[in-house]
Amino acid sequence: MKKLLFVLLAFMMAVAAFAGGQQDASGSLEKIKKAGKIRIGIFSDTPPFGFVDAKGIYQGYDVYFAHRIAKDMLGDENAIEFVSVDPANRVEFLQSDKVDIIMANFTVTPDRALAVDFTLPYMKVAIGIVSPDRAPIKKISDLEGKELIVNPGTTSEVYFAKNYPKIKLQKYEQISAGFNALKDGRAPALAQDNTVVFAWSVQNPGFTTTIQSIGSLDTIAAAVRKGNKELLDWLNNEISTGVGDTFFHDDYKATLLPVYGKAVDPESVVVEHGVVK
Repeated sequence: MKKLLFVLLAFMMAVAAFAGGQQDASGSLEKIKKAGKIRIGIFSDTPPFGFVDAKGIYQGYDVYFAHRIAKDMLGDENAIEFVSVDPANRVEFLQSDKVDIIMANFTVTPDRALAVDFTLPYMKVAIGIVSPDRAPIKKISDLEGKELIVNPGTTSEVYFAKNYPKIKLQKYEQISAGFNALKDGRAPALAQDNTVVFAWSVQNPGFTTTIQSIGSLDTIAAAVRKGNKELLDWLNNEISTGVGDTFFHDDYKATLLPVYGKAVDPESVVVEHGVVK
């Protein structure tokens, strides 16, 4: 009996070790290169950061960077499988190995860093509030007794739930659904990354980002599965030195400037070499 138990235990340990090894390989450079493509989780409804254009092609600030990653890693800027994600499922898609990298306007927070590994930052961000010009929300106290639109899994949701529990949050899984709710008048204001609401309000006359920055100044980065050091190190090297000195300013000019115009200072958004200034 003891011998049988020993054999059984050894077998279970071997299976566990094999499974662990398989998990560790998820998203590794070797696996990606063998597949000949990299799977990147991206927003499909959040212009100008990640969206699908009229021709069904992914575009935006994050997409521009994603193509550079594919080019430098695999020699082909189109060797990408874009996977559409929502704010609430970004972590789950990494943990379940549905994607290798998340690049979906992903704000770095301590809680998220417990679940995923973030790269060096490539963007700065805070929370902003957009509201209709006919009834502008100019300060947070204007929301007392009213509702605020947010997306589950965002820093906006966490910030208001923690600091302003008396403000009722109206939640929509998709970012586009939240903006549609604002246009339909289902709530007086919407909170999201200020970079996102700046762009949306510019493109939607009758709405203004009336509160441009609340909470702390945060950063946006890519993320990989927890413990995937090989891919994390590659991405950090790419951000710090691999893309060159002005890559993210070039990205800004190509994808954000046509939307923002002179309304936004690029230095308030862009981070080069992973160093926040």
